[in-house]
Amino acid sequence: MNVRIVLIMVSVLLLDQLTKFFATTYLSYAESIELLPFFSLTLLHNTGAAFSFLADAGGWQQILFLILAVGVSGFCIWTLRRETLSPLTSAGYVLLIPGALGNAIDRVYFGYVVDFIHFHWNQWSFPAFNIADVSITVAACALLMGWYLDARHRTKL
Repeated sequence: MNVRIVLIMVSVLLLDQLTKFFATTYLSYAESIELLPFFSLTLLHNTGAAFSFLADAGGWQQILFLILAVGVSGFCIWTLRRETLSPLTSAGYVLLIPGALGNAIDRVYFGYVVDFIHFHWNQWSFPAFNIADVSITVAACALLMGWYLDARHRTKL
């Protein structure tokens, strides 16, 4: 892994942790600060996964999500070091690591993930999320596109 890749991962992780620090320092829990008619900053705590999946599971899910984050990050690092990947696939792995680790740090330190970015319109509301979630989502899209394009260019048997 080259220095540029490590700097990208560290930068995304630092951005995630800094924005969560500011959110927990300056926002009151569950009180929205509307910045635009469709965008607010709303501090929320998520003990589950995406969209609060398994949030009410009783605590065991925290250990599961922590093991998954460390395992996925380890797999991504191993793959980046050993495989020749397309740029999209590489970008996906590079962005998946700080996203997974950013939320894992929250789980270890707080026992929940800090979310604060909230999009909404009239009665519709998208679940709050954070920079790590954005990194994971962009990583998933890049990996899917990279795998698809890689599969299209493989020789068919």
